[in-house]
Amino acid sequence: MSAPERIPSRSLTEAGLRTLLAEGELTVLGQVRGASNAVLYCTVVHQGEERACVYKPVAGEQPLWDFPDGTLAQREVAAYEISESTGWGLVPPTVLREGPYGQGMCQLWIEADEPDEPDEAADGPAGAYGLPPLLALVEDGEPGDGWKAVGFAEVGEGRTALLVHADDPRLRRLAVLDAVINNGDRKGGHLLPAPGGRLYGIDHGVTFNADDKLRTLLWGWAGEPLTAEAVEVLDRLSAGLEPGTVLATRLAELITTAELDALRARVAGLREAGRHPQPSGEWPAIPWPPV
Repeated sequence: MSAPERIPSRSLTEAGLRTLLAEGELTVLGQVRGASNAVLYCTVVHQGEERACVYKPVAGEQPLWDFPDGTLAQREVAAYEISESTGWGLVPPTVLREGPYGQGMCQLWIEADEPDEPDEAADGPAGAYGLPPLLALVEDGEPGDGWKAVGFAEVGEGRTALLVHADDPRLRRLAVLDAVINNGDRKGGHLLPAPGGRLYGIDHGVTFNADDKLRTLLWGWAGEPLTAEAVEVLDRLSAGLEPGTVLATRLAELITTAELDALRARVAGLREAGRHPQPSGEWPAIPWPPV
């Protein structure tokens, strides 16, 4: 689905985009198919500015046994708040607002940047199975330079191939963010390379559970030391999560007290370990379907 024709616009700051999303007039253009919850493709217009966006009304959420009903939209906003606090800007601008179908999450639409030519590592099974950029399937079982192994996957006719992701610093930051927010659903289709070299992660409804729920395709750095940049970010995030801070106060409006305490504990655990987490082995570590 392509973005609609837009009126001439100026470049908006992050704060300006949030204001546009929060206060603009929402017009629903259609529904994004294939999602388990209602995902509506919209335009939002405010003070002469127009953008495409996604609106996920709370009324369209499917109940989950392990998350309180009607909270997925709030978790999407909380993930954005944490992303902004890291300084990495990995989640598109996201707000909680009223819309045509009641309160919901409203997020800037990101038009993914399509590569001019497929990466050599994605030839063969990867291309055939429509994997998004930064992921590939390798039939000889070796990830190759610039790629990190995730695990083996069936590719049909009794054959398996090694699923790999790019050894990319943007993905590595996202892996840290996912560990912090306890993302239970980091699929390949949730990775959006954008023009200008930006990488965004989307679909953060199943996050911030008080129990360990981390399921992701980004296990390539499991057990490896965190980068110096990540350690610095975690130190800063830890201070920002202290009770009474702006961030902690905002998150308390979006997630439960137990979940906020668990968030602080995860950040402290990552700082103490100094390494990327590893699969616990207590449940499937990779979401299904993985793409």
